[in-house]
Amino acid sequence: MDITLPAALTRLVDAGNGLLWGSVLIYLLLGAGLYFTVMTRGIQVRYFGHMFKLLRYSRQSSGGISSFQALSTSLAARVGTGNLAGVAVAIYFGGPGAVFWMWVTAMLGMATSFVESTLAQAFKTDHGDNTFRGGPARYIERGLGLRWLAMLFSVCLIIAFGLAFNSVQANSIAQAMEQAFAVPPWVIGVLLMIVVAPIIFGGLKSIARVAELVVPLMALLYLVLALVVVGINAAELPAAMATIIKSAFGLEQAAGGAMGFAVSQAIMNGIQRGLFSNEAGMGSAPNAAATATTRPNHPAAQGFIQMLGVFLDTLVICTATAAIIIMAGPELLAGDEANGIKLTQMALSSHVGEWGGMFIAVAILLFAFTSVIANYSYGETNVEYLAGRRAPLAVLIYRLAVLAMVMVGSVASLGPIWNFADLSMGMMAIINLIAILLLSPIAFALFRDYERQLKAGLEPTFDPAKFPGLVDKVDPAAWPGLTDRHSAE
Repeated sequence: MDITLPAALTRLVDAGNGLLWGSVLIYLLLGAGLYFTVMTRGIQVRYFGHMFKLLRYSRQSSGGISSFQALSTSLAARVGTGNLAGVAVAIYFGGPGAVFWMWVTAMLGMATSFVESTLAQAFKTDHGDNTFRGGPARYIERGLGLRWLAMLFSVCLIIAFGLAFNSVQANSIAQAMEQAFAVPPWVIGVLLMIVVAPIIFGGLKSIARVAELVVPLMALLYLVLALVVVGINAAELPAAMATIIKSAFGLEQAAGGAMGFAVSQAIMNGIQRGLFSNEAGMGSAPNAAATATTRPNHPAAQGFIQMLGVFLDTLVICTATAAIIIMAGPELLAGDEANGIKLTQMALSSHVGEWGGMFIAVAILLFAFTSVIANYSYGETNVEYLAGRRAPLAVLIYRLAVLAMVMVGSVASLGPIWNFADLSMGMMAIINLIAILLLSPIAFALFRDYERQLKAGLEPTFDPAKFPGLVDKVDPAAWPGLTDRHSAE
């Protein structure tokens, strides 16, 4: 079954995507990442070890959603088919050098993720059930006073992540299961609905618990397999790394006069796929970041945790996929059929045998399944924001719509829907980037406050009274004991 859009709408969507993803977003995302990196004096390098140190506190939540659960939820959305198929597409069209530019994108994106996630924590609101809600919609309204822009962001996110991307993830699962095990797509659709329904009807706590269990396990299994592949081909590792670096700067093509084109293809494909994979600056991960009860009890703490998410997604998991493909040899890239997930399957099978293709199918099942529930959670947060008092009914309708889209995605061809989702995601990214650039002085002030306390040997705590731009905009119920303390004084 094919899903089509009217021809005029299709042309409009294609033109919008060409403008956003062909130039505007790439420059804006990289420019913002570079600006945040400079203003924080290389936070992703200076505090690289600190990200991991915070993991020791990350499971403490006092009954709410812990920092580790929030990280797992954001990783569930980040780590999807893009880590398997997206990397393959980048290498196929941009050459091995595309991997280098994915790394560059991730390094800059780590600073962007810190800023947006810190803001999400600072402006989070109490949900009344020992959990919190927040994200771009709330910091746009509370920080900038632009409710109409916050509502537009929420609509774009619900369309892209809540509905369209969940159909695409279901489609990836159905195709992989059909190819590897000959299971009919409609059967996969029904099974997905049966498994997903109790998780999403259990709310954000249920999703966080599932993500906390599944995401670390699936990532660890995939990385272990990648390490086995690297171990088998250890002698070829230096040559593979050299190939990535040379291809990134066109050194291999210089003699043939194709240097300029090769470099441009490597940069474009590496950056685009990197941005799609780690989602830094898109405004998606802050929805998960805002739900966490953090320790240290400071907004910047979750900024560091989510910065780690970008590192794990691109610099670890995407690199594992790249190693599997590049070490399989250049002959795999020669055929027209070797594109996307099929290239990853062929590469792994060349290393470990035919079961490698089946392993990738199972990996897609886990990666895409966790993306479905995480994408749902992002949508629920924004549905509640838009619906206000009518949130229970709106969330029920949204849950049913998500299950329907999972079923449709399993059995339908979704090319036009994917393009429309890209446009929605591009629009929400533009809105979010403008917002975090305008609100970045608050994020920088929070970072300096956290850094000052850390250097003084203290466990950082957040005191809204120290921040004139926040004191009247922070939800007192979201930061218990801090605002109340100053009121008593």
